[in-house]
Amino acid sequence: MDIGQSNLLHRALSGELPVVSAGDGAWLSDDTGRRYLDACGGAAVSCLGHGDRRVSRAIASQLEQIAYAHTAFFTNEPAERLAHTLVERAPEGFGQGRAMFLGSGSEAMEAALKLARQYAIEIGEPSRSIVIARDMAYHGNTLGALAVGGHRRRRKPYTPLLIDTARVSACHAYRHQKTGESEDAYSRRLANELEAEIVRAGPERVLAFVFETVSGATLGCVPPTRGYFTRVRDICDRHGVLLIADEVMCGSGRTGTFYAIEQEGVAPDIITIAKGLGAGFQPIAATLASQQVVSALEAGTGMLANGHTYMSHAVACAGALAVIAAIDEDSLLAGVTRLGERLRLALVRRFGDHPQVGDIRGRGLFQAIEFVANRRTKAPMSPRLLYAQHLKVNAMAEGLLVYPSQGCVDGEAGDHVVLAPPYTITEDEIALIVDRLARAIERTSAVSKAAE
Repeated sequence: MDIGQSNLLHRALSGELPVVSAGDGAWLSDDTGRRYLDACGGAAVSCLGHGDRRVSRAIASQLEQIAYAHTAFFTNEPAERLAHTLVERAPEGFGQGRAMFLGSGSEAMEAALKLARQYAIEIGEPSRSIVIARDMAYHGNTLGALAVGGHRRRRKPYTPLLIDTARVSACHAYRHQKTGESEDAYSRRLANELEAEIVRAGPERVLAFVFETVSGATLGCVPPTRGYFTRVRDICDRHGVLLIADEVMCGSGRTGTFYAIEQEGVAPDIITIAKGLGAGFQPIAATLASQQVVSALEAGTGMLANGHTYMSHAVACAGALAVIAAIDEDSLLAGVTRLGERLRLALVRRFGDHPQVGDIRGRGLFQAIEFVANRRTKAPMSPRLLYAQHLKVNAMAEGLLVYPSQGCVDGEAGDHVVLAPPYTITEDEIALIVDRLARAIERTSAVSKAAE
């Protein structure tokens, strides 16, 4: 297909992209007939792969009934059912909670921050306005979400527009756990740092602590250390600080449980999910409020202060319901754990001793490889090499899609790629991922060495 001069504001305004034309399972095809093994789901979005007819039929059926009605006038059945489904699966404390549905993970985080602020006002604590977040976190691209995010390069152009946010260290053992420091001691040190920041800011002024349960694109699939979230929950409870779990990327089953926080044995007050919730069939995200948060609103104004035109879109909610039904029907979550371990072991076997591979990490079908210039010192690649971006290009040349990111060390240096294949990936396709990635890494590493 010749589309001529593009009028799209592409991510890169120069160069050309292939035109995608079809998808089937873990594979995408462009308009020349070339096929790509989708090992990242875009950005951990396509959890069912491509072309699941159960979801497309559910969307088409809903379109024949009603696509849109404003939520100031009507509710709709798919939204009500989806809210019930998500709350029913949520951690303890969400039994009488509620959910709102929006169009993206960034919107979900904006809604979560506004909800936390409204909660503080409703309970008579309007002095609470400070949000604490972690270094190198990513919470979305809108201004509020960028403000609580901690990735220097993504924040930099918009810094004058961003609200001030308090910051604590990321939970990133590979980079920050000290030599001789136990996992328990490291978790305790990080939790103590959070409490010190709450005390420094003034406990009566701190609104919420925001975190990714398993860090996403900017750090690269970093799971929490054992005991970290238990201590964080205790500290926040003592100081009346809300916990906001960002599971936009790691939720919806990506790490082996529907909510990643289930594996930590604690419950947050607000949860955001997106990406895998709609599996790419329709844009949708959700912000879940615990029973405690909802009760405060009910006892106060009885209103939600924050609204969006396309909230609870019936077609998007119908699609998400079908995605969850497919996950259940095919018992995919158990497979995520098993296949995720298969993928991790295959990566370790193939790249564990590679001189430019520093760390292989993740949980479930959410794995990342961090590349380094020196394995012993963990020194990152020079940012000017654009290693991760070149690896993405070389992987595409091999017919493989991986998700690259730069800046995982300090916001500028540090290269990694994320692998987030569909929950339906096969063991043969996992082997293909590793083989094609090996060729791409070999080509990229050879060029980077020559450039140094």
